[in-house]
Amino acid sequence: MIEMKHVSKWYGDYQVLTDCSTQIEKGEVVVVCGPSGSGKSTLIKTINALEPIQQGEIYVDGTAVHDKATNLPKLRSRVGMVFQHFELFPHLSVTENLTIAQVKVLKRSKEEAKKRGLAMLDRVGLSAHKDKFPGQLSGGQQQRVAIARALSMDPIVMLFDEPTSALDPEMVGEVLDVMMGLAREGMTMMVVTHEMGFARKVSNRVIFMDVGGKILEDCSSEDFFSNPEARQPRTKDFLEKILQH
Repeated sequence: MIEMKHVSKWYGDYQVLTDCSTQIEKGEVVVVCGPSGSGKSTLIKTINALEPIQQGEIYVDGTAVHDKATNLPKLRSRVGMVFQHFELFPHLSVTENLTIAQVKVLKRSKEEAKKRGLAMLDRVGLSAHKDKFPGQLSGGQQQRVAIARALSMDPIVMLFDEPTSALDPEMVGEVLDVMMGLAREGMTMMVVTHEMGFARKVSNRVIFMDVGGKILEDCSSEDFFSNPEARQPRTKDFLEKILQH
């Protein structure tokens, strides 16, 4: 579903991704973790070309993301993206937030878009809030609306960029529950997160990145968490720090 081959990226002289290669099969849930500044968010933003790359190749369901000729708006309509800070339109109601891209990008009728949007809102447990504005919702509710909005576009892949890091601790669970449901239903997901409990419970694989944007580990979740002796010294150090608490 996703293939990255020798991807490198620079901001000026600073290399933020270094020779990153991986592939993600349909239905896999892959968690990307690592210390701050290791390029995790940049890595997943290259998948729908929100961050352009200078070297390498990226394919999503056979479409060459790195190719200048690729229709990026069409590609992005098939790749759901959920950001750290929700990115909802504050002046639009929840229902309008769910329908605007369907109408403008997918050319659905307003009725069809509303039906699909409300079905996805129900899926994340927020039907009662369809007429509210984002500012009237908690952070956890806003993030669930953002997930519903992404799902309304019928994505083939869902990308999550630290979806719980801006939330109060009490709200983290409600967002992770929705994501667990998606994983159970077979959605292909790539998730940048510090939530190691989620990674352990839900992901098939873990990609561990270190400073300089290098992929140090790309292994099954079972191996990552249960076999620390087989990991690189940097990974062991990371795991010891986060798993002892």
